[in-house]
Amino acid sequence: MERIFAEYLIETPYNVEHAAAVLAGEQSSGTFVSVPGETEALKQRFAARVEHIELLDVVDTPSIPGGMIPGKKYQQAKVKVSWSIENFGYNLPVLISTLQGNLYEITQFTGLKLMDLELPDSFKNHYRGPKFGIKGSKASCGVGDRPMIGTIIKPSIGMSVEDTATLVKNLIDAGIDFIKDDELMGAAANSPFDERVKAIMKVIRDNEQQTGKKVMYAFNISDEIDEMQRKYDLIVKEQGSSAMISINSVGLTGTKKICDNGELVIHGHRNGWGMLNRHPLLGIEFPAYQKIQRLAGVDQLHVNGIQNKFWESDDSVVTSIKSCLKPFLGGVKFYQ
Repeated sequence: MERIFAEYLIETPYNVEHAAAVLAGEQSSGTFVSVPGETEALKQRFAARVEHIELLDVVDTPSIPGGMIPGKKYQQAKVKVSWSIENFGYNLPVLISTLQGNLYEITQFTGLKLMDLELPDSFKNHYRGPKFGIKGSKASCGVGDRPMIGTIIKPSIGMSVEDTATLVKNLIDAGIDFIKDDELMGAAANSPFDERVKAIMKVIRDNEQQTGKKVMYAFNISDEIDEMQRKYDLIVKEQGSSAMISINSVGLTGTKKICDNGELVIHGHRNGWGMLNRHPLLGIEFPAYQKIQRLAGVDQLHVNGIQNKFWESDDSVVTSIKSCLKPFLGGVKFYQ
């Protein structure tokens, strides 16, 4: 039977083998006490397995406050755990609940971070992944053998529809390929979404008629699901080529629902990423995060910038970029 593998960085004041076994039990067939229904046959079929443990550092204080036990040292380790695909089939939210659920609250851990995951090749029969990716994005705006050059509308919020459309025209005249809404811009009092889309797309269509180049504009459609779909449909009607979603705000199923339409390049904005990743021993690392978003169908995904204004190092950014370019699911290179 096919299995899903997840690698964690953990920290615990207890025996590492025991703590890893608690994780495997809590996230599959077990719980904090023995229950009559957890038979040997059930565990054989559905219990998670600890596949590998690599001991790392020992530290004097816990990484997460509140876990101090007098006289204890805290062992850090890499742990690989696997689950039978029978536990969740191809249900992405249940898979995430398993890989990133209550395990963060287990008292045996003073640090826990999902580092990476491996999925069986059969997932590619159930998830299309990004429809456009790098290749389709570049083709959409007529970019050949060079990087796309993009920018963001600033100020983030406050400009009128007319001012925004004028700025877009100036950017197009300067030779830009890709423009996006800021994540803070949805529909402001002086910039209703529908009016902004129509005004900007008129500028883009006029330029396309004159030059043959169709600049890509990613309109921020983040909203309730039905309203996101309405906004998506408006962009299609206005002959747009892209929509932006704040993927942590609308959630995985909201993101996938929009991606499944398959008519627009989907730009995934990861605002809130620091909440998920900034602590070195809590949350999720980007190699695992980007695979989940690729499964959902996101075509473009933020990876921060070199010498950026945020806390993330250049090495971390480069690692994130490389992880997006790695083949996934039996050699499928979604971001080609």
